[in-house]
Amino acid sequence: MANRLAGGVAVVTAVAGTTLAPLPMAVGSAPAAIGVSAPAPERGAKSTWTEADKSGFGTARPRGSNVWFTLQRGRVSEVFYPDLSTPSVRALELVVVGKDFVDAPSSYVADVVRPDAQSLRYEISGSGHPRRYLLTQEVITDPADDSVVVRVHLDSLDGGAYRLFAVHDPALANDGMDDTAGTARKALTATDGTVATHLVSRPAFSRTANGLAGTASDPRRALRRTGGLGRTPTAAGPGNVVQVGRVAGRADTDRPLVATVTLGLGATPRRAAEAATGSRHRDWDHLRDRYDAGWHRYLSSLKDVPASATGLRAQYLASALVLAAAEDKQHPGAIIASPSAPWVWGDEVEDLSSPSGAYHLVWSRDLYQFATALWAMGDRAAARRTVEWLFGTQQQRDGSFPQNSDVAGEPVWDSLQLDEVALPIVLAHLTGKRDAATWRGVRRAADFLVTFRDEESGRRAPYSTQERWENQSGYSPNSIATQIAALVCAADLARARGERDLAHRWLRFADRWERTVKARTVTRNGPLSERPYFLRLTKDGRPDRGTTYEMGDGGPRRIDQRRVVDPSFLELVRLGILPADDRVVTSSLDVVDEQLRVDTPNGPFWHRFTRDGYGETRKGGEWVITDPGAHRTLGRGWPILTGERGEYAVAAGEDAAPYLDAMAAAAGESDMISEQVWDGRRPTGRDCCPAGEGTRAATPLVWSHAELVRLAWTIQTGAPVDQPRVVAQRYLR
Repeated sequence: MANRLAGGVAVVTAVAGTTLAPLPMAVGSAPAAIGVSAPAPERGAKSTWTEADKSGFGTARPRGSNVWFTLQRGRVSEVFYPDLSTPSVRALELVVVGKDFVDAPSSYVADVVRPDAQSLRYEISGSGHPRRYLLTQEVITDPADDSVVVRVHLDSLDGGAYRLFAVHDPALANDGMDDTAGTARKALTATDGTVATHLVSRPAFSRTANGLAGTASDPRRALRRTGGLGRTPTAAGPGNVVQVGRVAGRADTDRPLVATVTLGLGATPRRAAEAATGSRHRDWDHLRDRYDAGWHRYLSSLKDVPASATGLRAQYLASALVLAAAEDKQHPGAIIASPSAPWVWGDEVEDLSSPSGAYHLVWSRDLYQFATALWAMGDRAAARRTVEWLFGTQQQRDGSFPQNSDVAGEPVWDSLQLDEVALPIVLAHLTGKRDAATWRGVRRAADFLVTFRDEESGRRAPYSTQERWENQSGYSPNSIATQIAALVCAADLARARGERDLAHRWLRFADRWERTVKARTVTRNGPLSERPYFLRLTKDGRPDRGTTYEMGDGGPRRIDQRRVVDPSFLELVRLGILPADDRVVTSSLDVVDEQLRVDTPNGPFWHRFTRDGYGETRKGGEWVITDPGAHRTLGRGWPILTGERGEYAVAAGEDAAPYLDAMAAAAGESDMISEQVWDGRRPTGRDCCPAGEGTRAATPLVWSHAELVRLAWTIQTGAPVDQPRVVAQRYLR
């Protein structure tokens, strides 16, 4: 994929068989290059996913509607069905054709807003040729059916006549290479045998076409070249199919073109047709009002917006809505990391995106962050559902949890992280889940922690084969903090069940790890300060040794562990193991601020750790897997780290409002918060990528939204909302 950065927006100039290029129409000229590499003629160009920086994410609140949509660059991008681990549509794009041009919304900057701050309804407006026409789209899903509904207004501003086309790119059941497409009674249909789509319009399509992406049959080629569909095929596939329909009528000086484009999804073609037809015959105003009402009712069931977030009401409500929308409806309690596929996870590299996984999965660590925010804002039922899902679906026989899984609980990545074993225990304790099934899961998980031995190194817990950033093994203060808290919480649950010997055993381990956490992770002779400070981790539990390791993500081939810091040790404070004024904590904060803090017009943000390479290139290109020592990519500021610093400030008796303000200011279009923000290094600048605003990383990142909610309530209550009282009482006496 080639990109250029213009005006703060990454403009796609060549994506394999995907979006229409912003080219003038030239009748009789050769078709514009689509930028594909050796497409297989029998299947079409390689199917990929759209970029990760979404400007919207929505679904109807009722569980009977199992479809979710995302927005990106003026269009509907990935649509998920039947669950949040399964994207089934790559894009649904509306194209405007005039006398001398063919305009796709993805080729220019479109404004995206939520007209109602209490709903996930979106309005997209823009024009590829300013002052000639205005295209406005409102996007929702039908609360009563599995369909995405787009209400369209096309207005002529200069008296010209303009036509409207819908371009649909299916990728059914998380695989865009085996779909078949056709036309049935003025509807565009597609299926791969397990999932089907049915695209209709009101007024109806007057012409339709189907073809294979990147081949001579691709209907976008004719549309781009002639402004129409010509003699394009009426059926295509199996392969990477593309469908185009012309909406009957036109916008001119006398009247606008008003249309409703409806995309129905189902397990069979018949069910998809029923969904689309049912929604098509429903009054738009009624659908919109029902959609909004569902989210209004949800918000009214929560606590009021805390006083700490009164001035940030829109961002707070957006975060609450994103948290709720990211819970799968068929698998209650499963909340995905993001409805996006960042960088190469979406743009095919080394088969990372086929099928898509990455952030469309559930991590127990992330789920803890989401559930504690839900608990704080008043959705205690949802928080308890996460515990039920963790211990009922994802729990492994040996008591551990997989690195991640799909929403059905099927493991995907196979690494082991002990914080992901520990945090479900802390969450069960917080939410008061004391039923027999949860207790069995807690007991297995706690026993796993105290008996764990890494096969490769031979080291025992609290050593973890991966820490929370997932690319290093060792003794991490963050991971150790979660394990200590988990065993204390597990012991409290054991005592409540009369299991005193078991409780005593777990507490012995917790106390031992609490006594030795500094000995394993705090250096006293490191080069970054004359005072002791926490390291990101140690490989050997010897923090005063200059042990070296390979950084990962294209970072240094070898780096002294004493030179690598991160802010994750603050988990020791938030979970009640160390006081906020601990001398090593305060000296470590000074080191972290010097090494990792970036100040932006929106406020302060922090890099994950020293020499982090998980982010865009210096020119703004996507993150890619690189060789050790390549230094091609740069990790940038993370809003979640600003939130965690704010939680520390509350524990320290400091003003945390600036941190909450910074997180809210980082929100982009329609209040979506990214995984990372531009940090002042290239390509940050006046003409591109404003500092403190979202990068092209995963957006919305559900953890970012959860952290904003949790920080708001931590400020409101005056203490970290997820701090286990039994832990603080034991270690902060």
